[in-house]
Amino acid sequence: MAISAKRVLIYRLGSLGDTVVALPALHLVARAFPDAERRMLTNFPVNVKAPPAAAILENAGLVHGYFRYAVGTRKPLELLSLWWQIVRWRPQVLVYLGAGRGMESARRDAAFFRMCGVGRLIGVPLSDDMQQNRWPEGEQCLEPEAARLARNLAELGDARLDDPANWDLRLTVEERARAEDALGPAAGHPILAVSVGTKRQSKDWGLENWRALLSAVARSYPRYALVLLGSPEESEASEFAAVGWRAATAGSVVNLCGRLTPRESAAVLTHARAFFGHDSGPMHLAAAVQTPCVAIFSARNKPRVWFPYGSQHRVLYHPVDCWGCNLETCIVEQKKCLTSITVDEVLAQVHALLG
Repeated sequence: MAISAKRVLIYRLGSLGDTVVALPALHLVARAFPDAERRMLTNFPVNVKAPPAAAILENAGLVHGYFRYAVGTRKPLELLSLWWQIVRWRPQVLVYLGAGRGMESARRDAAFFRMCGVGRLIGVPLSDDMQQNRWPEGEQCLEPEAARLARNLAELGDARLDDPANWDLRLTVEERARAEDALGPAAGHPILAVSVGTKRQSKDWGLENWRALLSAVARSYPRYALVLLGSPEESEASEFAAVGWRAATAGSVVNLCGRLTPRESAAVLTHARAFFGHDSGPMHLAAAVQTPCVAIFSARNKPRVWFPYGSQHRVLYHPVDCWGCNLETCIVEQKKCLTSITVDEVLAQVHALLG
């Protein structure tokens, strides 16, 4: 359903994973407003490992520009500057892709955008149902965040979450060529991609576990090459984990941490038979390009909300009595949701995926 509008403002905060799970919603917005200039209001990265939304969406044609601000700012001058930037651009429609942060926050956001002169607001979660991920009857998991976002935009049409085209990053020829170049040392071998990094202590399975897992995987699949992905800060940790692989096989190890853009990393992942990693941005990139994932999740979030989208993935998630804690750092319970996941348990899922 195409709608007439010249300027559409899209509100979405977060970094790599948050942007990737919004892809079907962004494709839906592009279909609904094909002739509009679409700009995104987003945040400056809050972590050195967190790439901005533009690093994921550039060249995709889904967003044409950005307004940025510091999350949580209450400084009058900064808010006035942001208001003035939006007012000068004169958006006619707002598409709200924000997280559910409570009704008061949603009402405050709606008031701000109306003060900016936006005439039509779409998707602002002004009801409990729009705020929350639904728990489908008869299921043991909540709906994915991508599905909640799409549901809140139902007036624009069907986001078609199960169609791979609606997760398409529209990688360029140059990005694909850069990925093939980087994979040169692994030429002629099937590839397994791994990312051992995470921004949060509460999501970290532990480097000793990763080293033991990669050693076992290498013994099971000696003709494979290992490709390591992540931020520059994760290169050393990735090398530590890869010691297990090198000790078990002569297969190539290609450490690309910090050497590629997020989109070039996505292009690398299109060549991988499988991806192994934490709940992380690279995991969501792998799922977006339809690469099967073996994903290790803490129980800080409720089940399935942030799982890689699709039925081809294997997710390890242990519900515990403190699940849904949303902790950045877990000290008291010592990450028992994660530490209870064994190397053998993950290896069994690798075997189930690769055969």
